[in-house]
Amino acid sequence: MPLPGFFASMPGGPDPAQPAHVRLAGKRLFRGVIIARLRAVMTDTTAGKIHSTSFIVLLGIGLSHMLNDMMQAVLPAIYPNLQQQFHLSFAQIGLITLASQCTASLLQPAVGYVSDIKPRPYSLAAGMVATLFGLVLLSIAGSYSVVLVASMLVGVGSSVFHPESSRVARMASGGRYGLAQSLFQVGGNVGSALGPLSAAFLVATYGQRSIAWYAGLALLAIIILFNVGTWYKHHGLARIKHHHGERHSHLSRNKIVWSLIVLLAMVFSKFVYLTSIGSYYTFYLIHNFGLSVQSAQIHLFFFLGSVAVGTLLGGPLGDKIGRKYVIWFSILGALPFTLMLPYANLFWTGILSVIIGMVLASAFPAIVVYAQELLPGRVGMIAGLFFGLSFGLSGMGAAVLGALADDTSIAFVYKVCSYLPAIGLLAVFLPSFKAKKKT
Repeated sequence: MPLPGFFASMPGGPDPAQPAHVRLAGKRLFRGVIIARLRAVMTDTTAGKIHSTSFIVLLGIGLSHMLNDMMQAVLPAIYPNLQQQFHLSFAQIGLITLASQCTASLLQPAVGYVSDIKPRPYSLAAGMVATLFGLVLLSIAGSYSVVLVASMLVGVGSSVFHPESSRVARMASGGRYGLAQSLFQVGGNVGSALGPLSAAFLVATYGQRSIAWYAGLALLAIIILFNVGTWYKHHGLARIKHHHGERHSHLSRNKIVWSLIVLLAMVFSKFVYLTSIGSYYTFYLIHNFGLSVQSAQIHLFFFLGSVAVGTLLGGPLGDKIGRKYVIWFSILGALPFTLMLPYANLFWTGILSVIIGMVLASAFPAIVVYAQELLPGRVGMIAGLFFGLSFGLSGMGAAVLGALADDTSIAFVYKVCSYLPAIGLLAVFLPSFKAKKKT
């Protein structure tokens, strides 16, 4: 059907029986209404649109988070190959981790701060391009120096991704900030669980060159994030500006700073303890209970699954009952179970580890959103600070706990770490915010 006929056939379109000049005026008016409607959809500025939850965007950044964290797992998986190929010492391998972590962790608050001042909708896709180049370079690296550069590029992609994706999650939340953070973060949990499995299969079977296959995942993430960036440009900016007005003016500067320090202490306790299980749980089970490597890995899989479930639950619970209560429960509530774990038999060790993983993991979405509510104009900087700190603490915690295990035993490490959730007592100093219900 010709376009004029199409317009005429629609309700409200021009009537063919009218004079030509009347029909022409009707067409122009009708087309003007259509164009205005399209612009309204693109700008997404109506109250209903701003307050709605965009699950398709949350699905996009959650999937991208999964792909990003899967690709981050490639580097440790190839360490044995690199050590054999370039005759590296453990100190040189440590420098590879340091190069990656410095760009992945330390740059995140700076990236978030800059994007708070001047948002860049397509920076997500641009950051993933750095990861793509890093993976390709890593697959063909012929010298140790090239490996270091490739590791830094992979880290750069992660440093851009996390603070900006957390900002997008807040944009797409429609006021359900905890739910949005949970959906975003659980993608990373799934990627962290799948990454070592996929890397072990590909790298162990096909060697260093197989890393190039992960470039395909990076390309898929770039396509997804480019479309997310388009939504960010046309819809997200209006949403984030709308929610900038939600400030807690009754809080003094000192109270805000102290609250952030308390939250950072919570993150310290959470991630150092989770690192003790994520890095050394299989050794603990093998040493204490004589399990095979395969059986120990199954226990680790259940623990990682419980972390994903806890992450998914923590955000929505914070939306409903208040984030401070979730933080209290998540950190301090894990204390009885962590204290029992070093003295439990094999059956109860498996049960307790699942409970600990679920309870502790529920804290992080609530912590990030709570911190963003303290400083709503610094959404990206806060996300970069807390995600970057989580990476840094995980790396440092693994190194310190490993040295402690060398000097004492794995069992002693778990006894020391069992007291870490007691830091949750500091939550008493956090101001209370009322949970915002979605209207």
